[in-house]
Amino acid sequence: MIIFLVFLIFNIKSALAFTAIELQRQAVGIDVVDNNINLGNRDPRTMVAQIINTTMMFLGIIAVVIMLVGGFKWMTAMGNEKGVEEAKKLMGAGVIGLVIILASWGIATFVLQQLINATQ
Repeated sequence: MIIFLVFLIFNIKSALAFTAIELQRQAVGIDVVDNNINLGNRDPRTMVAQIINTTMMFLGIIAVVIMLVGGFKWMTAMGNEKGVEEAKKLMGAGVIGLVIILASWGIATFVLQQLINATQ
C-alpha cells in the first residue's frame, strides 16, 4: 500500500512537472493565433462577387430544370388539355425566372464593377 502511494505521488509530481515544462515551451499570444487560423488575404469584394456568381448559377440551374420539367410534362400529357396548360405555366415560370436571374446578375455585376473601380 505504501509503495502504491509513493508510486502515485511520484507519477502525479512528474506529470505536473511535464505539463509546466510543456506550457513554457508553447508560445502563447497573437503569433500562435495568426499562424494557426490562416484567414487568407483575398479581397472581400472578389469574395462577394464569387458568392453572387455562384448563387446566380445555382438559381439559373433551378430555372432550367423547371423549364425541362414543364417540357417533360407537355410531352407526357398525351393531349390532355389540363396537363398541357400546367406544362405551359411551368415553362413560362421558368423563362420568367431565368430572365429575372439574368437581370439581377447583370445589375449585381455592374454594381460590383463600379465599386471595384471606385475603390482602387
